[in-house]
Amino acid sequence: MSESTLRIGLVLPDVMGTYGDGGNALILRQRARMRGIDAEIIHITLDDEVPDSLDVYTLGGAEDYAQRLATRHLTRFPGLQRAAAAGRPVLAICAAIQVLGHWYETSAGERVDGISLFDLTTAPQAERSIGELVTEPVLGGLTAPLSGFENHRGGTTLGAGAAPLGRVRHGVGNGVGDGTEGVVQGSVIGTYMHGPALARNPELADLLLARALGRDDLPPLELPQVDRLRRERLAAGRRG
Repeated sequence: MSESTLRIGLVLPDVMGTYGDGGNALILRQRARMRGIDAEIIHITLDDEVPDSLDVYTLGGAEDYAQRLATRHLTRFPGLQRAAAAGRPVLAICAAIQVLGHWYETSAGERVDGISLFDLTTAPQAERSIGELVTEPVLGGLTAPLSGFENHRGGTTLGAGAAPLGRVRHGVGNGVGDGTEGVVQGSVIGTYMHGPALARNPELADLLLARALGRDDLPPLELPQVDRLRRERLAAGRRG
């Protein structure tokens, strides 16, 4: 791996790897390589300290016990916090949103302190949210609808320091009745969308890549199969 290699951090895939969210790192690597940019995935497990020097980071979903393990590890080794403070892009999926907030409440009613990269809190909803999710993005640089599959019981309330990623067109989203989905704060983006999210939302993948590379934009990729997947999933959301 050379100094010019784009380094993609896959954070705690051994405990935060539910629903194939590790695929987001694969998508970033592949879309970089298709543009002639060397890229490698760095796996950061519970056996590793979290480095603060990577170019972009991704975290996936998990259940309650795994969330606590991840929270404990990220608190002990705060490289992710330092990377975010330095403006490096981070993508957090589902339970990772909750870990990166101020606190989250487990299904058993235990309140667990998070690492406070997001100004938000999460408590269980009365019912689990499962199904196709479609939103209109409000984050600058995104124009196409976002789609994914949500499967969570947490209801996330954003504080004044955080903004939503999108407004719900179909599905539940953050689950607190305000029509929001996901969260954006500084260089950190969170969403409840699985899929993996970046396979279904290439515009979001390229936004993260451009930020990781320090560029305003990237040359487009002509991938008809990706366009077809997006059409199918957006149609599924309308049918749902």
